[in-house]
Amino acid sequence: MFPVFFRGVHGNATKSLFFLGHQVKLHIITNLADRTKLGRGLPVVDFDAYRLGVDDVADEKLDVLAKELKTAFTEVGFVYLKNNGISQQEVDAIMDISENFFLLPDKEKMPFRRGNYSEVNHGWVCAGSERLNPQRASDLKEAFNITTLNPNVKWPSNDVVPDFREKLLSFFQRCKDLSLRVLRVLELSLGVAPDVFLGKHSMVGEEQNGTTLRLLHYPPVRPESVKEEQVRCGEHSDFGTITMVFQGPGGGLQVLDRTGNYITAPTIPGTVLINIGDLMQRWTADVFVSAIHRVLLPPPGDMSTRQSIAFFLHPNDDALITCTDGSDKYPPVNALDYLNERFTHSYGKK
Repeated sequence: MFPVFFRGVHGNATKSLFFLGHQVKLHIITNLADRTKLGRGLPVVDFDAYRLGVDDVADEKLDVLAKELKTAFTEVGFVYLKNNGISQQEVDAIMDISENFFLLPDKEKMPFRRGNYSEVNHGWVCAGSERLNPQRASDLKEAFNITTLNPNVKWPSNDVVPDFREKLLSFFQRCKDLSLRVLRVLELSLGVAPDVFLGKHSMVGEEQNGTTLRLLHYPPVRPESVKEEQVRCGEHSDFGTITMVFQGPGGGLQVLDRTGNYITAPTIPGTVLINIGDLMQRWTADVFVSAIHRVLLPPPGDMSTRQSIAFFLHPNDDALITCTDGSDKYPPVNALDYLNERFTHSYGKK
């Protein structure tokens, strides 16, 4: 049902896995110490001409950005954006607030657990709740989802985590603004009519849209508690339009390229890593590539934590996604139905 481009990889340590009905062969590397045959690096694009805060940009500069992003998203599916308008200082401040929340005892996080908010995908996701690769054990991570700017949603108070709600809502808006700029450039890159993408993302931050800002925390890995072939985050592709990722210094993210090799995606301070989601791949009739990625275990003896911040951009719930080239390569799909079906695979239910 969901497209997977990468059917196999070279090497000795491989195993057949199933991704939502598609069989793929993947390296079973669970440890960062094994970094052989990892392929070449991911592209870096300078977004300075259209960074946040720049409202008047020449068409020629937008055309350059459009060509660069189209190349990246057709060949790899991932790209780093530097000079994007979100400073490393801003990211570090959110990382600090995130860490303050995740260091709380689980009993203090329970009142904010995902599932306490009706149909809204908001709140804390405890460790072991997700399994993004159904053929592996549950992921060794926890998360906090922010999907709505509704002031009535329950948040940790300032007594529990100072400035948590205020800072995260502000950062959500910053990510929203940057992601919509990226969508405008992608419209230009494909030569489609203005608002083909942007018009279906008009409710980001409202309960009629599934866009999610996600704080991710990967606790120290204790070898005695790790199950066979368990990793911090199993092989998967993202669900929606695009994803923006701000990484902490821990490392571990890898991307499967079109040659079947894993590319290490290191932390590059001052950049945001952007990738294509499955809905965008459908939307563009496979012009843009939604690449499989994962987070491996740290080397033996490394007891450090890993942090990242991800912004998952989704269309409005009522959006009908059809191929931009007018073909019937993929049948029309409702954005909310698609998202809920993907949640079923990760959580066992919506």
